[in-house]
Amino acid sequence: MIPLLSAILLLFQAVISVHTDLVAVPVIVTDSRGQHVNGLSAENFRVYEDGRLQPIAVFQHGDAPITLGLIVDRSQSMRPKMSALMTALSALLPAGRPDDELFAVDFNDAISFTLPEGRPFTSDARSLEATLLSVRAEGQTALYDAVAAGLQQLQLGHAEKRALIVISDGGDNVSRLKYADVLALARRSDAVIYAVGLLATSPAEEEDEGLLKRLCKDTGGVAYFPRTATEVAAMSLQVARDLREQYTLGFTPAEPTDRHVFRKIEVKVSADGHRGLRVRTRSGYTP
Repeated sequence: MIPLLSAILLLFQAVISVHTDLVAVPVIVTDSRGQHVNGLSAENFRVYEDGRLQPIAVFQHGDAPITLGLIVDRSQSMRPKMSALMTALSALLPAGRPDDELFAVDFNDAISFTLPEGRPFTSDARSLEATLLSVRAEGQTALYDAVAAGLQQLQLGHAEKRALIVISDGGDNVSRLKYADVLALARRSDAVIYAVGLLATSPAEEEDEGLLKRLCKDTGGVAYFPRTATEVAAMSLQVARDLREQYTLGFTPAEPTDRHVFRKIEVKVSADGHRGLRVRTRSGYTP
């Protein structure tokens, strides 16, 4: 009995070790017209870490559970944009899978999780939407603190896919954290960050389009800046489709990972019958 128990413990430790070292790489593939390309296999991809080809140990594509957090700006500058916010939420929260894990962080100068205490996630998209629409817009903007809270909450999820969607005008004037702090957290996460930037017709002091772009680019996401209600709906649906049609590649680094060194990731894709394929993925990670 003791040798058998020892063998089980060794196997358990090995599984934990592999799970800890596995690097997840979310990938979006589009053609020259910007349309998603489906039906690819692991053989179509090459993953490089710091220029070295890595064997793909995990490959996933298609509809799968997702851990998704909405980071919703409720500062005073969002008051004239409430109609656009409602349109974005309706497009981003369609009925999903029963095993999806959803949560939301609404913020002004304070950070608040919209689900009741003790409930980290829900699969009820419509109930979450209704709760978000009931919150007033007032106060200043702690965007960095809110994104950091969302990244930390994602770590409690169980799904292979993880993402944050920021709905904001991009300003930050009261966060305790700095952009470098949020970037460090994002590089330690396998989450993709998207943004739907709701900017005013004329530039406002509180808005920062560049900030939202930087938040998304490093993780393989995109920041959209719709100007009309039609564009808000279309771009929000594009984000939702991205999340459902994402490829996920996984590799185990061949060399020991220094816990403080940023590792650059590059993904290449080629497939017969497809020319001009484009890849969007995270720029790298910190173990």
